[in-house]
Amino acid sequence: MTYILYILFGLLAAVLALMAYVRFAPLNGAAWHETNVPMMEPGQYPAEGSFIEQRRLDGDGRDVLARLDAIIRDTPRTQRVAGSVETGKITYVTRTRLMGFPDYTTVTLMQSPDGTASTLQVYGRLRFGKADLGVNRARIEGWLAALDAGR
Repeated sequence: MTYILYILFGLLAAVLALMAYVRFAPLNGAAWHETNVPMMEPGQYPAEGSFIEQRRLDGDGRDVLARLDAIIRDTPRTQRVAGSVETGKITYVTRTRLMGFPDYTTVTLMQSPDGTASTLQVYGRLRFGKADLGVNRARIEGWLAALDAGR
């Protein structure tokens, strides 16, 4: 009986240690800011543990990026960790409410050489695990819906 209690306490301690690591692991925004994801055709690109949505915009897109930045920064448990509207690339971290799992989202604005059009790419991905159960997709689609509603 005491061995079972030791095993249960050991498992509980391991779970609590894992939870603490996930919640308090340092944020390395610079590492997550360098995505190296190429610009693609407009559309949605779901993958295991990540989601990308890409849109074409008229003009240089800076106003759209600024509005999207404001929407994202108003999201609970979300903070900017790298980049700015001025640089055209911003990375955010959003933590889940209960466990504090960090999900990173990088928003990139690429302008056409003549400045008449631009491409907005929103790339969300998880840091821990393999599946996010659609959380990144839902978050990105919610942000973009709020952006569209503000037009």
